[in-house]
Amino acid sequence: MSGFLVVIPARLKSERLPQKALLEIAGMSMIERVYRQARKSGASEVIIATDADEIERVARSFGAAVERTDAAHASGTDRIAEVARRRGWADGEIVVNVQGDEPLIPPALIDQVAGLLEADRGAGMATLMTPLKDPAEYTDPNMAKVIASRDGAALYFSRSPIPASRDGGVPAAARRHIGLYAYRVACLKAVSAAPVAPAERAEKLEQLRALWLGERIAIADAIEAPARGVDTAADLAEVRRIVSERGVRA
Repeated sequence: MSGFLVVIPARLKSERLPQKALLEIAGMSMIERVYRQARKSGASEVIIATDADEIERVARSFGAAVERTDAAHASGTDRIAEVARRRGWADGEIVVNVQGDEPLIPPALIDQVAGLLEADRGAGMATLMTPLKDPAEYTDPNMAKVIASRDGAALYFSRSPIPASRDGGVPAAARRHIGLYAYRVACLKAVSAAPVAPAERAEKLEQLRALWLGERIAIADAIEAPARGVDTAADLAEVRRIVSERGVRA
């Protein structure tokens, strides 16, 4: 699919890895690597949304479009919603939230999630998942799991092991959620404007707010293995190793 929009929300502060958007990976900042991957997708426009002078300066140096956003935003969704309002995007436009700490994100997944939303007219959002087989990942609270319906809609997201296995082991239905989202602008605005949902507060998973509002979230297995994101220093070291082994600068 082509013609959709991509916004990359990027903030300077990060509790576990300070200033990670600007950290260097094989001679290039992380935010530039994310931007370059997004530009390889079918997006008609890629915008970096930030509240930081440093990120804006670096982003403009490599030719990115930048929107300055309110520093008080609690989430990337809120930051993207501000951009949508400012630019006057129509309610039916599709915008993909590509997180600023995904320097290896496959462009094919950006296209897939946008196309998934385009194909499901009843959905306000779309996201992706991947089979989960590792028992350690199944029980890891830092890894979100998801249950889907047979017609391709997300039923629930949780940090707990779902579906629970009464017989032990990891059930065949177990899926790890991939944090890549496509929104119709109308849904984006509604989610951003709504209060925190009770389940969202408990699980610390923002996508539960959309389910609480009654939004349909289209979901499918990713067509390509998801890339490694960067949350910690160990993640950064691994991404640097991968990039070095590939010999990839861009």
